[in-house]
Amino acid sequence: MAGAAAGAAVASSPAIAAPEERALTRIAFGSCARQDKPQPIWDRVNAWQPELFIFLGDNIYGDTEDMAVLRAKYQMLAEKPGFRTLRRNAEVIATWDDHDFGVNDGGSEYPKKAESAAIFLDFWGVPEGHSRRRPEGGIYGSYFFGPEGRRVQVILPDNRTFRTPLLGYSVEPEDKGQYVVNPDPDATMLGQAQWEWLEAELRRPADLRILASSTQVLPDAPGYEAWINFQADHQRLLDLVDFAGVENLLIISGDTHYAELSRLETRMPYPLYELTSSGLTEVWPVFGPNRNRIAKAPLMPNYGRLTINWDAPSPGVLMEVEMLDGSIGISHAVKLADLKQPTGR
Repeated sequence: MAGAAAGAAVASSPAIAAPEERALTRIAFGSCARQDKPQPIWDRVNAWQPELFIFLGDNIYGDTEDMAVLRAKYQMLAEKPGFRTLRRNAEVIATWDDHDFGVNDGGSEYPKKAESAAIFLDFWGVPEGHSRRRPEGGIYGSYFFGPEGRRVQVILPDNRTFRTPLLGYSVEPEDKGQYVVNPDPDATMLGQAQWEWLEAELRRPADLRILASSTQVLPDAPGYEAWINFQADHQRLLDLVDFAGVENLLIISGDTHYAELSRLETRMPYPLYELTSSGLTEVWPVFGPNRNRIAKAPLMPNYGRLTINWDAPSPGVLMEVEMLDGSIGISHAVKLADLKQPTGR
């Protein structure tokens, strides 16, 4: 594969689907997969036969400044039988989070971000000359699938490369262990260049657009890492949906080691939904704070899935989380007609 670093495993897959090819109906996604653990969740994923799988970050647990160690950990993922089956049968795209970026809860301060990005892009088969290989850094990108009228846009922001360092933990007893919200208007999740790119992407026509964020967007209480840690950027994203007239938007996310569904209606032009799936191997013992949570799944490994019904009288998306035991932990249907800006704007 073009751009592959020596000694690095390359997770090859079919070419990215051109817009004129058949419409997607089954999209799966997940996050938080330790490469040194068994990964039986792939049996569930592969049985569902997704056409596209989106990796949302912590795809390995790299946590190193030694790039030889990072490559070796990617090699462990590449050798997983279930992962190999997925790559043979489905299109796969990916973004990263802190652990495959290289440091827990890290951002722009990580000194090996350029080297880590090169290994990431090589492993996921992003060719030389692709727009995701920028001299200035950042692995953000977007992809389109399906013909006009059934076109799906997947937007993959980079929540690490340009992110302002976290302020640290709250010292208040009731908030102990939770990150402080940064009120500085200059503190950022994305950086200005990526913001300009994101606004342009959200203005492109799509019949369904999926913002695939490595960290959660809609949870509104400070706690674990999330967009809310950066108050100005969090509000900027919500304002952008409104002021740019963005329609047909669903959000998916990972990172948390539990699965939940969030909905935000207050001061929004239409309800925003976010389905969080985490983790493929990792499980947290409790749920974090989230006043916008409307459903949560059992605490066990899981993956998320979107079933798109284009042929219904009113096309829609069934948002689900399947658990390791085969049960459906979350199920919620949304009509695309309900993801529209109000008429007469």
